Amino acid sequence: MARQSPNRPSAEEPSADVEASAAPTSAEPSEVEEPASPATARAEGLSGRDLWDEVRISPVEIAMPGGVGLTLRAYRLASELNPTETEVDEDDPFEARERAAAARRAEQEEEIILDDELAALVAEGEAAPDGKDRKVGDADEPDAADFAEAEAENEAQEEDEEVPVFLSHRGRLLAFKSPESLVSFIRSGAPHDLAQLDSWSTLAERVQSTDIDPLPEDRYELDLVVENLRGGHDTWDLPLLIAAGEVARDLGYALRLKPVILALSPGSPLDDLDESLRSAESGGMGGFFGRRRLRKIGAQQASLGWRSIIGKISAAVDWRD
Repeated sequence: MARQSPNRPSAEEPSADVEASAAPTSAEPSEVEEPASPATARAEGLSGRDLWDEVRISPVEIAMPGGVGLTLRAYRLASELNPTETEVDEDDPFEARERAAAARRAEQEEEIILDDELAALVAEGEAAPDGKDRKVGDADEPDAADFAEAEAENEAQEEDEEVPVFLSHRGRLLAFKSPESLVSFIRSGAPHDLAQLDSWSTLAERVQSTDIDPLPEDRYELDLVVENLRGGHDTWDLPLLIAAGEVARDLGYALRLKPVILALSPGSPLDDLDESLRSAESGGMGGFFGRRRLRKIGAQQASLGWRSIIGKISAAVDWRD
């Protein structure tokens, strides 16, 4: 679905000599100027990459078994996002993370509570060498509030990381098969997760169908992953598989797809495959050892695992045209 960028000059522009000959002489009155073409008018404002860079949102193309879909993706701090509600089970990884954080806070609060013996000494007090009464812990023991404040800051730094968010609604990825239909939806005012971004109104006001031209690194071919893995180690397309891992992780997080998150979690077989692919792609000694590790990974196991991931993602796609 590659298309020419609207900012790219035409391959058949007239030469400078031809333009000079066509220009009116000073003795001849020039004709009334024609209105600027839409492309020229857009060049004066935001369009193409300039628009996407300003709003910090990118068009994305994902090829899936059900077709090639166009959508949007952005990265923002987790504290800035409030995703639409989804059906969450008891083992939801996001809920589990919150429960684990609460358990850690409770455990750390218990650790700063003085034991019975020290509490008794604090209550009774001890005579200081200078004869003045001083309670144990007045200067030696830090205030419990200091611990709580430091812990809160650490948790805020850990949790407030940059995360992906897609053009989605209630855990469903909104995908479109043409730039025109995507732009029509953007301008419709329909609810979705990207509407909360402060730059969304700018995009909705200025975007045009010719702006929907994803960069090469924002084009993913999930429909080719399983077939490529089945071909065996010698035929594996490293950039294809690495890119698939990146977008699958983003989709798993943004859409809260528990099976996808777990399948690609650190230490899983598919995560080991991803690390080996990256090492092999890097070249040098790291690439040599990465290729050796790839030889130990079963092609059938990898293809089955990825088939399940792509199936879960495909089931979460809401085709809008």
